[in-house]
Order: sequence, then structure tokens, then C-alpha cells
Amino acid sequence: MDEARLRALTPGVLAVLVRRGADFAAAEDAVQDALVEAVRTWPTEPPRDPRGWLITVAWRRFVDAARADAARRRREDRVDEEPPPGPSPTTDDTLQLYFLCAHPSLTPSSAVALTLRAVGGLTTRQIAGAYLVPEPTMAQRISRAKRTVSAARFDSPGDVSTVLRTLYLVFNEGYSGDVDLAAEAIRLTRQLASTIDHPEVAGLLALMLLHHARRPARTTDDGSLVPLAEQDRTRWDTSMIAEGIGILQTALARDRLGEFQAQAAIAALHADAFTAEETDWVQIVEWYDELAALTDSPVVRLNRAVALGEADGPHAGLAALAELDDSLPRHTAVAAYFHERAGDLTTAARLYAKAAQQAPTLAERNHLTRQAARLNSAL
Repeated sequence: MDEARLRALTPGVLAVLVRRGADFAAAEDAVQDALVEAVRTWPTEPPRDPRGWLITVAWRRFVDAARADAARRRREDRVDEEPPPGPSPTTDDTLQLYFLCAHPSLTPSSAVALTLRAVGGLTTRQIAGAYLVPEPTMAQRISRAKRTVSAARFDSPGDVSTVLRTLYLVFNEGYSGDVDLAAEAIRLTRQLASTIDHPEVAGLLALMLLHHARRPARTTDDGSLVPLAEQDRTRWDTSMIAEGIGILQTALARDRLGEFQAQAAIAALHADAFTAEETDWVQIVEWYDELAALTDSPVVRLNRAVALGEADGPHAGLAALAELDDSLPRHTAVAAYFHERAGDLTTAARLYAKAAQQAPTLAERNHLTRQAARLNSAL
């Protein structure tokens, strides 16, 4: 059973059911039933048209549920006739489903969470991690969102900014390696860029390409994390970098700066340096100033502190860090790095060990643990 293929087919199947008139929650339930049936039967009876099979089975499950629910009897006329057999249409409804999930009746955070769950295929735990909230909190948020959209008509799409946030979160989840959705997020963003003339769509696509181009160098063969400064830059995908920079330059020329264009500009400056020592940190600080003005995000201010420390020295970085909440993710690791740069190895080793305990992934935890051990062995 090819689980990756099932994951890729699921959004389109869900979109078809919604387009035919099924409410969102009922459609998702029906699709999940169809997936369970696929896992059970496909190993011995693989269908010739997997997408069509899933649509047919999911639609039957929805019809059966609609008939069984007395409160939905008024809808039976429009769900009673099953579409004729045959190959299913090849239209990709996935992007439209992203827009439907970004419905005006939902708050942006709920729309993103619902889309990640229903379209991206992420678990509630993964979405909670992306939002830095407890899993039960995210489960309640998703449940409320599903109830809201089940009572809403999907007759108008949500705004572009919510869809972009969704796509970026999907990309980041895929880039982490836990769920490989990065390529799918890039594909959908390309599709969105081809249909919407919007500089922030181009900015997001450029940002994804510039980050994805560095992916082969981010880890060693055994899965160990390689920091940006230590990456083998000959392994970066130069054609993807060139494409990303070209898209970004066209977007910036329109003089409608947004947060994704600013982030892409920072990524482009990293990608443009042949060595870590050649990185233009002064320009990066300036772009973080632009980004902070657009978002007022504490994570952006943390990243600006990193850039400032690289541009003006570790003491400048520590001073900027002292102004931020020390509970921010990566705050302790950044402090450890700058203390090491400043020559305070004892404090750096202690902070690396503390940061390892806070690390959200095994790869980060192992990397920070090695940093602490390296310094302790030198004391």
C-alpha cells in the first residue's frame, strides 16, 4: 500500500465531494471511511483508477450517512443519484480546496489549522507543534472550525493571505522531514502563482525555492543536523536558487513589499554567499528591520538578534537577545552560540545542554548535545 499516493489523492477527493454539495465535516468523514476501505482492499484488488475509486466509495459513504440522518432528508434529492461509472476527471481541485478552507466565516488561525488537517494530512499533534500550543487546544480549535464550516456555504473563497500562511506552514512541516510535504507545497504555490497576479504569492514561491535548494546539505547521511554556516554549498541546487532569485526580483520591482518577499530577500542573501564568511549580515539586519515592521513577530526579532550578532559581534547579539522573552523557541540555543563566540565557554556549554532539553526534534536535540559535549571536553 502506497501511503504517499493515498495522501496525494485525498485532497482532490475531498474537494470533489464538497463541490458536489457535501458539507465539509461529512465529506471528510466519508473520505476517511474510503481510505480505510482502500487500505483493506487495495493490496489484493488494486483499482485501475485509484482516484475514481476513492471518489465513488467516499460518495457512497456520504450518501449512506445522509440517508441515515433524518435531519438531512431534505438533501436526499441532490445526493440520491450516483455519478455514472468511468474514469474520474483529472482536474486538480486541491488548490480550490485550500481556498474553501480559508472561508470568511473562520478566523485565520482556524482556517490554517483546518486546512493542514483536512488537506495537508497533518496530525493534530503536528499542527499544534507548528502553532506552539498544546495538542488538546489545537484539537478543540479544529473541531470548532469543522462545525463552523459544516454550517457554511462555500460560495466565496477566503483571502489570499490565509492561503499563503497555510501553504507556508505545510512547506515548513515537510521541510522538517517529519511529513514530506515540501514538494507538494511548492507545486500548489506554483499553481497559485500561475493564476493570481500577486507579489506575495511570488514572494512565497521564491522563499520556498530558496529554502528547498539548500535541503540536500541540511543533514548528513546519518540524519545529523548541519548548521547553515557549516553546510557544503556545492550541494545547494543552483538552478533552483537562480529561479527563486529571479521570481523575487520581479516581485520586489512592483514595490508592494510583504512579509514573504522580505523573508525571501533574506534567504536570497544567504544563497548568494559563496561561503558563510561572505554573508552580507548588514543587509540581512536591514531586511529583518523591514520584516519586523510588517509582522511585529517575536520570532523575527529573535532572528534579527542573530543577524545583528553576526554583523556587529556576539556582545551586540547578546544585548539584543536580552530584550526578548527567554521562553522563545531557540532563544537558549542562540544565547549559547553567542556566549561561545564571546569566549565564555562554561556558560555556553551549560546553555547548549539546556537548549538540547528544549529542542523540538531529535536531530536538533542531538546537535545541541554534541555542542555541549564539545565545549565540556575543552574546559
